[in-house]
Amino acid sequence: MRDAFPSQYLNLSYEELEEKNTVAKYGCEPGVGEDEQAAHFINYLSMDTQIKAVMLCFSDLQGRLHTLDYDKKHFLHHHRMLLLDGGKILGQRDAQQLYLRLQPDWGSFRWLPADVFGAGKVMIFATMSALDGSAFALDCRTLLYNYVKDLKQKREIDTHISLECEGFLLEGQNAEQNYRDETGFKLVSKGGYFHSLPQDPLRKFVDRLAGVKRALGFENERDQPEVAPSQFELNYRPFHALGAADQLQLYKMLARQTAANMGYTASFLAKPISGINGNGAPCRISLTRKGADLFAGKGSKSNLSAEGEAFCQRVLSSANDLSLVLSPSVNAYRRLDPDFKAPVQIKVTTHEPTSILTIPPVGEGHTVIQVRCIAPDINPYLALYTLLRTGLEGSLTPRSAEVGGRRSRTRCIPDNIHDAIRHFRSSDWMTELLGHELKEEYVTQKQHTAWRSPKSLGSLVKESEVLYHHEITNQFLWSQF
Repeated sequence: MRDAFPSQYLNLSYEELEEKNTVAKYGCEPGVGEDEQAAHFINYLSMDTQIKAVMLCFSDLQGRLHTLDYDKKHFLHHHRMLLLDGGKILGQRDAQQLYLRLQPDWGSFRWLPADVFGAGKVMIFATMSALDGSAFALDCRTLLYNYVKDLKQKREIDTHISLECEGFLLEGQNAEQNYRDETGFKLVSKGGYFHSLPQDPLRKFVDRLAGVKRALGFENERDQPEVAPSQFELNYRPFHALGAADQLQLYKMLARQTAANMGYTASFLAKPISGINGNGAPCRISLTRKGADLFAGKGSKSNLSAEGEAFCQRVLSSANDLSLVLSPSVNAYRRLDPDFKAPVQIKVTTHEPTSILTIPPVGEGHTVIQVRCIAPDINPYLALYTLLRTGLEGSLTPRSAEVGGRRSRTRCIPDNIHDAIRHFRSSDWMTELLGHELKEEYVTQKQHTAWRSPKSLGSLVKESEVLYHHEITNQFLWSQF
């Protein structure tokens, strides 16, 4: 593989990448040692002549990942003032804030495999700010960054989170952009779960993706096909909340590129095909304070501490308000089908698949609260910020405000995006969490999606919910047409 790239550019083996990226992964937590990390990596980039480019990663309000490659010399000279013309990408309507600054988060520095990204490249996630360095209200990564830092510094709480994201492997490249009602999607493999043959195309894809993830320091745990035909799920070790959100964005990009290299499409639509299980991204949350498990409650009926029970109750109390964040697209509500044991009931159990919260058996790690009603197409920064802050600071009793002409005392979360928008828009808690500007812009962008899709979707997946999806076509651009 090394001979395929010019020798002057860095082309590390997967073993070398895994070692370097795993060390870098634990080198810096949010708010800790940032100046030292910046000085270290700036010096490294200045000295290493085999690095040619720095790829900066950032996400828009909807959660779609964007990347920009900077020539290394330009990056080093301008890293304190990297400008982004974000008006149309980010859905920013104020012309005075058209230009933003991208600020590298040096703790996210990673070396990249040459066969996926090209030789001589490294990657850094970035936050966005106004030109004067002040916070940009629509950057959800900054929200999560600050909250994780405050939990650690002010409350001595560490977060341990993993998102178990499912996807489908589809025939052809750009299958989503080329989707048509009359043809639908074609699955690469009929196999799934434990019975796929070792040389099945799905297994080959899973093996390749697992190797790339390992090289990026994901610390793989289980790589497998999932229940539905041609469905996959690759799990990895929990990380602090900001790192977990970054990893989900990177995981999906790696899956898409690995599939494209094989002539396929990796899709993270929640329900790309009717009649079979959809894709979810269950979130496993555990918290520790000074190393002690905050959720552990030995001897209690729920096996949860008082803090753990309160965390669950707060999330359940705000479940309807959170729905638009955790299921953020028209297509995401197709997955919430009780016929496929989807998590729709607002309750917590130890194992029932229809519960939005479950408490898995305690293994060798910490006590885990699993949030199951999460779609793969979330903005992970927004989702984890709202979940953590709601679980730790939200109300313990459901609100009884009028929503859409009826009281919001339902036992199930919304089953369509229109009801989810109404709950979200009328929620004072969401306003407190996000601020007026972010909340209103998020509603505006989601409303554009809802207007472009039929309200009564029926049983078949429609072109509009695929082509106007925020990870397939930039929704804000469609609103200009």
